[in-house]
Amino acid sequence: MRRTLMALAGTILVCAIAAPVVAQDEQETPATSIRTMRPVITGRQYAATSMKPQATEAAVRILEAGGNAFDAAVAGQAVLALVDPSLNGYGSDAVLLVWDAKAKKVFSINAEGTAPRLATIDWYNKNNGGKLPVNDSLLAGTVPGVVDAWFTLLDRWGTMTFAQVLQPAIEMAEQGFPLPDSLARSIATTRKLQKYPSSMKLYWRDGKPPQPGDIFTNPDAGRTLRKLVEAEKAAAGKGRHEALRAARDRFYKGDIAKAMAAFSEQNGGLFRYEDFASYTVEVETPVSINYRGYDIYKNPSASQGPAELIALNLLEGYDLKKLGLNSAAYVHTSAEAVKLAFGDREKYLGDMDFIKIPYDGLLSKEYAAERRALIDPDKASLDLRPGDPSKFMKKTESIDRAAFGFDRPVQVTTEGNADHTGDTSYIAVVDKDRNMVSFEPSLHSSWGTGVVMGDLGFIFNCRGDYYSLVPGEANALAPGKRPRSTLQSTLVMKDGQPYMILGSPGGDDQVMRTIQTLVNILDFGMNVQQAIEAPRWSTRSFPASPFPHTMYPGDLSVEARIPDAVQKALTAKGHTLHVANGWSLGSNAVIMVDVKRGILSAGADPRVDAYAWAR
Repeated sequence: MRRTLMALAGTILVCAIAAPVVAQDEQETPATSIRTMRPVITGRQYAATSMKPQATEAAVRILEAGGNAFDAAVAGQAVLALVDPSLNGYGSDAVLLVWDAKAKKVFSINAEGTAPRLATIDWYNKNNGGKLPVNDSLLAGTVPGVVDAWFTLLDRWGTMTFAQVLQPAIEMAEQGFPLPDSLARSIATTRKLQKYPSSMKLYWRDGKPPQPGDIFTNPDAGRTLRKLVEAEKAAAGKGRHEALRAARDRFYKGDIAKAMAAFSEQNGGLFRYEDFASYTVEVETPVSINYRGYDIYKNPSASQGPAELIALNLLEGYDLKKLGLNSAAYVHTSAEAVKLAFGDREKYLGDMDFIKIPYDGLLSKEYAAERRALIDPDKASLDLRPGDPSKFMKKTESIDRAAFGFDRPVQVTTEGNADHTGDTSYIAVVDKDRNMVSFEPSLHSSWGTGVVMGDLGFIFNCRGDYYSLVPGEANALAPGKRPRSTLQSTLVMKDGQPYMILGSPGGDDQVMRTIQTLVNILDFGMNVQQAIEAPRWSTRSFPASPFPHTMYPGDLSVEARIPDAVQKALTAKGHTLHVANGWSLGSNAVIMVDVKRGILSAGADPRVDAYAWAR
């Protein structure tokens, strides 16, 4: 398999040299151009794509051994946590979308972390100056969710054991891998790692940062994974379910949980044993809309994902192809639709265990039609404008305005310098039976809390800096509550058949990355690789998810490949325009399913180290 993937790498390099992408202003029909930086990877049996080649290889290894997409997704993410450690890990939170081919049903897996029981708005007001620590310290963390997500995938849909699917990660942790330049540089320059002795012990061996090309091992993480396997083997006589449960429970209720709790208490964190012991992922029914004949699914709770559905409903009222890909009219209209959708994100989206979300109204075509009238074709909006979908709710009973948050406060600030970008990773797998898994694991910001948890070999996510400290807001902090995460991906069905899964890291920008990739395919007829590689735009003209939730009114960024004339026209419409590097606003991965021909097409973003494979 390693030789096969290396051969593919050579093929990709040749394609990159021989066939550069055509500039957007040079191609009137992008769908007819076959030139991309990387080829579309096609197969008939399976496909996998992720942010790192080693993770894709691990998923393929399991598929080749007879595992299904759910087994492969666990194996791939377990390796991804080691080779992409600044962006995800065993302390990550996660959201997943899956298509169960046997049940013919889409499921959402909510593996977002919960706030510790001691974490309250009052505590932060009294003990931390009314502020949330941003991207640093255990006070910014939430309970890890990925290990329970592994259990859920294996127990409900998988065929293999923890011992089988974690073997590639155990080998990677113990035998190591050559450090790429970017990861070595990140370890050497990330200041918060240098603040914590446990982090220095793992990442700065002998008091020195590793160099590019060094073989980096994480034996502590390897021991943690081996503990899960040991627990599974000890309970094997009780049957597969109980054996898998024993591995999972060792993390959340056994000695690993006790070690995490003790380390937290000794180092100023609010996590206690009960926070881990009471944690569970939630398997949910996703929300969806129909966009031009395609059913688009998103995670419903504690996720910004549904904002993409709101924006798609708005864009459905336009002939995007007539506007022209990445024309000024197209970019302006798309950005304005996203701004309106994110206004609704701020007011209505959050943890459904704590709030009701008025999806009947938010996702109705009638609400979209009303909101679409707010988009001025000639002027960029500068205000946050959440709507009132109450009149579009089903009238089977009286609507409780307070319960659904129609009169909920939304605080907007332009102060501070909150970061909209964030950091995350991604892996997607489709198997021979056309089960689909879209898995988005994250530490939220680079290196998460920055604190390696004792000798366990991993760092907690820092998603806790997403909460609001304003009582009554949808995302207001509460013990046991999940923050409204930026994590999201997209699952698409066509006529009841699997069609596509796609996702992208990128904080608040994730929705914009997936919606552009989706529209490139559905509206402009691109293949998966063309859709990934097309020039992109982004806006920060809404509150950032991290504290202090800064909004940058009128902000709009475009990659430098967007023509100068378009840039000038956008500025004339009132956008505060920033021109980013030509290959910087994206890190996308896609798998498309052609049911009629039995073909899978996988793509990976050349902006990053993403890698696709199929057979």
